[in-house]
Amino acid sequence: YEVFERMAYYGISSNLFIYLTKKLHQGTVRSANNVTNWVGTIWMTPVFGAYIADAVLGRYWTFLIASAIYLSGMSLLTLSVSIDPLRPAPCSDPTGANCKKATPMQLAVFFGALYTLALGTGGTKPNISTIGADQFDEFEPKEKAHKLSFFNWWMFSIFFGTLFANTVLVYIQDNVGWTLGYGLPTVGLAISIVVFLAGTPFYRHKLPTGSPFTKMAKVVVAALRKSSVPVPSDPKELYELDLEEYAKKGKYRIDSTPTLRFLNKACVKTGSTSPWMLCSVTQVEETKQMLRMIPILIATFVPSTMIAQIGTLFVKQGTTLNRNVGNFKIPPASLAGFVTISMLISVVLYDRFFVKLLKKWTKNPRGISLLQRMGIGLVFHIVIMFVASFTERHRLDVARANGLVENGNQVPLSIFILLPQFLLMGTADAFLEVAKIEFFYDQAPESMKSLGTSYSMVSLGAGNFISSFLLSTVSKITREDGHEGWIRNNLNASHLDYYYAFFAILNFLNFLLFLVVVRAYVYKAEVSDSMRVLREELVASRLKVTNEEAATN
Repeated sequence: YEVFERMAYYGISSNLFIYLTKKLHQGTVRSANNVTNWVGTIWMTPVFGAYIADAVLGRYWTFLIASAIYLSGMSLLTLSVSIDPLRPAPCSDPTGANCKKATPMQLAVFFGALYTLALGTGGTKPNISTIGADQFDEFEPKEKAHKLSFFNWWMFSIFFGTLFANTVLVYIQDNVGWTLGYGLPTVGLAISIVVFLAGTPFYRHKLPTGSPFTKMAKVVVAALRKSSVPVPSDPKELYELDLEEYAKKGKYRIDSTPTLRFLNKACVKTGSTSPWMLCSVTQVEETKQMLRMIPILIATFVPSTMIAQIGTLFVKQGTTLNRNVGNFKIPPASLAGFVTISMLISVVLYDRFFVKLLKKWTKNPRGISLLQRMGIGLVFHIVIMFVASFTERHRLDVARANGLVENGNQVPLSIFILLPQFLLMGTADAFLEVAKIEFFYDQAPESMKSLGTSYSMVSLGAGNFISSFLLSTVSKITREDGHEGWIRNNLNASHLDYYYAFFAILNFLNFLLFLVVVRAYVYKAEVSDSMRVLREELVASRLKVTNEEAATN
């Protein structure tokens, strides 16, 4: 399913900047912000999809309903670029200055379709990967070992669809037409839904376990209402359900931890049994697990902002360069395919060689910890933006040397000078993005896995919104006092090199923040270990009861 769905998503997002500038005739900043605002929404809506899945419908039905919404958005989008009343009038002016603007109705239909699609994504994205991970039994050693590689191969499969979109679909959109370019991913999405449905009888289905937000709110409210109540020094005095309760529900008990100690007040016994006054130790610890991940989540916002540049400013740079390879003209958005290729190669090398080499030394089945893997990805992002800044400086020097600053004509440099920043971005993704998805899934409590998965998507959503904010702010500030500004429609007269250097510094400061929050982070206990302890305690308690009865008799 995910191969086809990613083909559909990236078939739209990869070349959306080009459609907005070439067909809707929007400026650089406005087009870039429209792209990042939409992509930001795409990645934010999974929070609501995760809530519905965990609290109401379950993952399977939430995914299925959202898929229907997704498909309707894709279908409407295809119509909006195909039918004359809905698509803008054709224009032969390459600058777009003398072209007729899109009508309000055309804009409403086009952006309405985009945001309908975004709504559907909110229900599919957090649940499809979780449904996949659910197929592995956490308590079966062989299956648990396979799940360690699952997210690596999950990303590998995703990017096959992405590679097709960034190469074949982008080429079709630029050279054949937008109708076929959007129609193919729409058909692909329909096929993917059928494929998913075909596997229904074989899936392990997990029932919804209640709203994770409500569970967390009860803990916070109970702790606040008992803020003046002291916490017992002995954790055994705190309120906890009987072992049988967890065993019957197939859940595991979590022991009390000293971190975020204030929340332990929620399970202090005061006489009231209201769920808004008294929570179990396990419920409190589940809340702590979700809250402990928030600083890590915040530290991933800045690299997500860098990823947003791939489909906006990186593409804009490509339009200013020589794209001819013999008789073939490379679509500027196709360079994103090199991000995919680089990531595919890096993931395979990491999983097959790097992990095997390091786990002999570290004794960690993953080779290195997930947070260490994320940290390496953050370092890559610092390097990427310095490389991008130096490359842009070279492009501007050549533009000035050839008198191309004012007219904004094509710079006599190959588009492949941008290749290093795209390849490095793929390598960074192999470390940061894969580890991020696995980390938030792995560290989330069992009853909140969908919400945990949505954390990685919130990171990408926030990064895109931050990109819109920074681009608008920097563009506005650098135009003050009569200056030309760093980001203009004519990139040859802009200073994108300064903007990328600013990003490099921002990444460095963010890396320092990451080091601080990682030092304070405490990994959750292994689920399998917790279940083993639960079984042992349950057996011990039953033996104790049996012995007491025997002694009484």
